[in-house]
Amino acid sequence: MWKKSVWALVASSVLLFGCGPEAPLRVGFIGGLSDRNSDNGQAGHNGVILAVEQVNRAGGINGRKVELVSRDDAQNRETAARSADELAAEKVEAVIGPFTSAMAAALVPVLAKTDTLVISPTITSMDFFGKDDNLVRINRSTRDNATDYARVLFGRGQRRIAVAYDIRNRSFTESWLKEFRKAFTDVGGTLAAEVPYESRPDVDFSDVVGKMLKGQPDGLLYIAGGIDVARLAQQSRRQAPKLPVSASEWAATEQLLELGGKVVDGLVIVQNYNREDDSPRFRAFREAYFKRFQKNPGYSSVSAYDAATVLFDALRKREAGETVKAAVLRSGPYQGLQQQIVFDANGDTQRKVFFTEISEGRFVLIK
Repeated sequence: MWKKSVWALVASSVLLFGCGPEAPLRVGFIGGLSDRNSDNGQAGHNGVILAVEQVNRAGGINGRKVELVSRDDAQNRETAARSADELAAEKVEAVIGPFTSAMAAALVPVLAKTDTLVISPTITSMDFFGKDDNLVRINRSTRDNATDYARVLFGRGQRRIAVAYDIRNRSFTESWLKEFRKAFTDVGGTLAAEVPYESRPDVDFSDVVGKMLKGQPDGLLYIAGGIDVARLAQQSRRQAPKLPVSASEWAATEQLLELGGKVVDGLVIVQNYNREDDSPRFRAFREAYFKRFQKNPGYSSVSAYDAATVLFDALRKREAGETVKAAVLRSGPYQGLQQQIVFDANGDTQRKVFFTEISEGRFVLIK
C-alpha cells in the first residue's frame, strides 16, 4: 500500500511539473557597457531591456517568457570573444549586438561556431556587407552614409575637407573614410588631410587638429565616437573657430550634447531615425523609455529596440527545425519604430537617415 502511494505521488508530481510553464527563451545581448564610448552600448542595452519587458508583459513569445542574458564587450577584442563564448554556452537563441564594427569582427566568428545568429543594431562597415554568414544588420552601410555625407557637405560649400579618424574602431572608420574619399572626390571635392589617431584618455587632440589644419581645409570632419568628437570640436574652435565641423553617425549620441556643450553648436551629423517624429508609435516608445530609464532614447536605443522587434517576430513565426536566421529572413518585412525593415538574402538592409545640425543643445533636422 505504501509503495502504491509513493508511486502515485511521483506520478502526480510528474504531471504537475509537465503542465507547468515552458522554459524561457534565452536571448543574448552584447555591447560596450564599460568602455570610453559606453553610451552607445548602454543606450542599446536599455532599448533591448524595454523590448523584453514589454513582450513579457504581453505574455511572452508563444507563451514563453524571454530571458535576457547580457555581456559586456568593453570595446576590447579579447573581452568580446570571451563574452561571445559565454553567450554561446548559455545557448541563447540569438545575440543582439554588438554596436561597433571592431567588436563585430572579434565576436561574429566565435558565435559562428555554434551557428548563433548575431543581429547588430548599428554596425555599418563594408567588411560585413554582402556576406552569407551568421550576421544580420539593422543599419545601412558605410557606403550609403559616407556617400550622403559627401553630397550634403559639398552642397554646403565645402571643397577641401580634413578628416580625423579613430583607428581603435578601424573596421568602421577606415571603411567609412574609404567610401567618403571616393564619393567626395567624385563630386569634385578634395581631402586636404587624413589624420589617424587611437582613442585613449591621453590623446593630444590639439596636435590632431593641428595636423588637420596643415592641409588648409575649408571644413573639418571627425570619424570618431562622441567623447572624442566633443574634444576634437573643442580644439577646432580654439584653432580655427570659423571652419564648419561635421562628424560621422557614430558620434550621434546624447553624450555628445552633454560633453560638447557650446563647442558642438553648428556640427552636422546624421541620425538613423527622426528625432522629431511625433507619430503615436514612436511617441509611445519615447515615453515608455523615459519612464523606465529617466532619459531620452538615442539612436542605438532605437536601433536595438528595432533589432529586438525583428528577433521576437521571427521567433514567433519560426517553424520546427528552422534556424533563427532562416526565420528572420523569411518572416519579414518588419515594422520598426519609424520605418519598415527589409532584409536581402545576406541579411543586409537599407535605412532612411536624417541629417541634423546641433543647435543650442539639440539635434535639429536640416530641412
